[in-house]
Amino acid sequence: MDLGSLPEGLLVAWYGDDFSGAAAVMEVLAFSGVPAMLFLDVPTLSQLADYPDVRAIGVASTARAWSPEQMARKLPIAFESLLALKPEILHYKICSTLDSSPAVGSIGCAIEIGATLTNASAVPVLVAAPQMRRYQIFGHLFAGFDDEVYRLDRHPVMACHPVTPMKESDVAQHISEQSDLIDASLWSQEDIASNRKLPRSGKIPVMTIDSLDAQSEVAAGRMIWEQRARNPFIVGSQGVEYALVRHWVETNSLPNSTPPDGVGRAHGMVVVSGSVSPTTAKQIAWSRNNGFATIRFDVSTACSENMMLTDEKNRVIKESLAAISAGIDPLICTAEGHDGAGAAQFKRAVETSGKTLAEVNKRIGQALGDILCCILNQSRIRRAVISGGDTSGYATQRLGIFGLSALAPTIPGASLFLAHADGPMDGLELALKGGQMGSPDYFGWIRDGGGLR
Repeated sequence: MDLGSLPEGLLVAWYGDDFSGAAAVMEVLAFSGVPAMLFLDVPTLSQLADYPDVRAIGVASTARAWSPEQMARKLPIAFESLLALKPEILHYKICSTLDSSPAVGSIGCAIEIGATLTNASAVPVLVAAPQMRRYQIFGHLFAGFDDEVYRLDRHPVMACHPVTPMKESDVAQHISEQSDLIDASLWSQEDIASNRKLPRSGKIPVMTIDSLDAQSEVAAGRMIWEQRARNPFIVGSQGVEYALVRHWVETNSLPNSTPPDGVGRAHGMVVVSGSVSPTTAKQIAWSRNNGFATIRFDVSTACSENMMLTDEKNRVIKESLAAISAGIDPLICTAEGHDGAGAAQFKRAVETSGKTLAEVNKRIGQALGDILCCILNQSRIRRAVISGGDTSGYATQRLGIFGLSALAPTIPGASLFLAHADGPMDGLELALKGGQMGSPDYFGWIRDGGGLR
């Protein structure tokens, strides 16, 4: 496909550390006129051959939940597979609120691997995405919540995240704490343009980039694109693609593109949510008052023997199918916010089970995927939503889908997609949403078919 003066071949290959985030990158590119495809595993040559016009390819993973040891095993294989496609840029996609720690989803570990494989002279890091109310100013990350904007370490959600609570808003400092092999600092535009301040310690230079508005976003995109020959490995949120698109449009390398309209109201929809975010709690409350049947999945059964978990899945499936028969869309959720009493009960169940929290969360996500798959197979419903970044990864893997393409926009980062599969889920309309994203009526918006408003 002709994209003006942009180079032929693959422009961007990205590897997402969770499914909803990986999908968000594809959305940015596709709705800007760059044909993009997201795969749920490294695509085969035959799969790629079916999509010859694609100019950007992504792979979704659950790396945000991996230990450094898991990353060391899995990331080199994934990165090498994507590099073999000869993209102009290799992007490791991370959360726009830096969800990570030295022990879980380590960004520092990913930087070590990517920088080594690409022989990069430095690694740019762009986390900010002003379209999503994510801003980096003087090296510190800020994120919107409701009507306010908070420094990350004071953010009502991220500061008390159940797995990786954010205690540091300085992006360079946060990343530096995750690796002894990197030297991270805030770089000015001039620093990046000239490669000044490269450390002489033998460590990997990491350059964090401020971005808070359209002008700084254009500048960030220009830096990343013009320096790609010596710095081809980029770490960041979908802000990387927002910045690249702004630069390409600014330089007339990419024509302006209008996102498509919505696809119309669904004849039935299923929602599964594994998020404890207050944002998702508001969405569940709105849905309960607007035609959805809310069905609680008892997460403590994921700490028990398989029979108890199977019984709970069967109960939820039965109640959901009964709701569908009555003309009501089911919304299956594990919690409504941090749910003080329920959270304490779940914590005790995990502690007495002999399983790790990561193991239990994986079982929950897989169970929700099994529930969704069964409901879709036993009904004629062809639209679904999965809420929660980790949940999206585990649940989507259970559906037998191998890829997603963009269908209709909603809020940035949570669009409606078309599923590609070799089985019954081919053609499913699916939205993947991070827990803290979206307006209170988001599930209703997807039910109505998406589209900008």
